Amino acid sequence: MSITSCASFFGVLSLVILLSFPSAAQQPSPQEQSGTANGTPNPTPSEEKNADQSTAPANQGAPPEKQQPKRILGVMPNFRAVSAGAKAPPPTPKQAFKIATQNSFDYSSFIFVGITSAMAEWSDAHSQLGDGFKGYGRYYWRGFADKTDGNYWVIFLLPTVFHQDERYYAMGKGSFWKRATYSSTRIFVTPDYQGHNTFNVSEVLGRGIAQGISLSYYPSKTRTVSALATKYAYALGRDALTNTFREFWPDIATHVLHRHP
Repeated sequence: MSITSCASFFGVLSLVILLSFPSAAQQPSPQEQSGTANGTPNPTPSEEKNADQSTAPANQGAPPEKQQPKRILGVMPNFRAVSAGAKAPPPTPKQAFKIATQNSFDYSSFIFVGITSAMAEWSDAHSQLGDGFKGYGRYYWRGFADKTDGNYWVIFLLPTVFHQDERYYAMGKGSFWKRATYSSTRIFVTPDYQGHNTFNVSEVLGRGIAQGISLSYYPSKTRTVSALATKYAYALGRDALTNTFREFWPDIATHVLHRHP
């Protein structure tokens, strides 16, 4: 199979996945049917409305020093975090869609893509895209498409199909290495709607589908297996590093910066 054909394959695969599990995405879990999820009662309509309107991470039940902020350092969006010790029911499809949208179109996303696009243009990562402002523009829209496409697959579409909660559940205690290992491996392990750890198919497959789709708009000279593998590894590594930063941020803020997280 050629590299170009891979893009078509991933596109078809994504449609098959979404069309094959319509009932799974809509059918309530046993906890939802009995009024509980992750060991906590389902929220009332008013609570759901308030939760849906809030962009803050789940902090209910967590001690102040362990609470995750809405933004780390006032810039980095942290909407996917669940504080250590917090009680949080799984997100509804509407809430997952909102988180994916926030992560994609937050002002910080435009800044982040601007920086990575500049680095790619300066290093001449895709020589066919050219140089200067025109070349930078070509890098920018492709980088933004990569980020946005991946967000919707990983945070909303596949989690809704497979009933997985793609938020990061902070550990908040234990040795440094235990917490570092836990946080960095959450790209491979995530809770389902019942709170059971499962293989993180949403992350692993979602990033793969996004990379496959990107083959359709990147220059032909860089549509190679090695280039695709490098981008895929980078996407997974970035998510693992972000989770680790989320895990330790409350400690850094409290004990190093002497401020509330």
